[in-house]
Amino acid sequence: MADYENQSDAQLMKQIQTRDVDAFDTLRLRYESNILRHLMSIVHNSETAQDLLQETLLRLWTHSQQWEGQGSVKSWLLRISTNLALNTLRSATRRKETPLEGNWNDDEDSLVPGWMIDSITPGPSDALESAERSAMLRKLVDELPEEKRELIRLVYEAEMDVKEAAEALGIPEGTAKSRLHYSAKYLAREWRNHEEQ
Repeated sequence: MADYENQSDAQLMKQIQTRDVDAFDTLRLRYESNILRHLMSIVHNSETAQDLLQETLLRLWTHSQQWEGQGSVKSWLLRISTNLALNTLRSATRRKETPLEGNWNDDEDSLVPGWMIDSITPGPSDALESAERSAMLRKLVDELPEEKRELIRLVYEAEMDVKEAAEALGIPEGTAKSRLHYSAKYLAREWRNHEEQ
C-alpha cells in the first residue's frame, strides 16, 4: 500500500471509482480521524459519531462516482458527514427525543459567542444567570430558520471557519457570511428585547 500513500486524493478517488480497495483504505486512513472529530463536534456522542463515520465511509465507497473532481475530497467527505449528522439530529428532534446523549445543551459556552460571555469566573448566582442566558440564546438560535441554525452551530459549536462551514453545507462562502450577518443582527435584536423585559 506504500505506493498508494504518495498518491493525491483525486488519484485515489479515480481508483476507488474502479473499486480499488487499497485506494479506499488509504483515503479512509487519511481522513477518518478528521471526519470523526468533525462528527463529534456536531452530535456530541461517540457511539453516534462512530456510526456516522461508518455511514460516511460507506457512502465514499458506494457513491464515489458522485465526486466529479470539483473541490477537495476532504470537503466532499465533510459535507457528506455533516448532512448525515444533521439528518440524525433532525430525526431525533422529530421523534421528540433528547437529540443525542451528550453535553452540548449542558455546556453553557457551547453555542455562546464570546461577546456574550463574562470572562470572570462566576459565583453560584452568576453561574445560574449565565446558564439562564445560555438557555435563552439557544432558544433564540432554535427560532432561526433551519439553514441559518445549522450554519450557526457549525461556526460557533463545531468551531469551523466560515469557509469550511460553507463547504460542509454545500453553499457559497458569501451566502454563509450573509446568513451569519443577518442571524447575528436578529439574535442581537431579540437579545436586547429580552433584556428590556
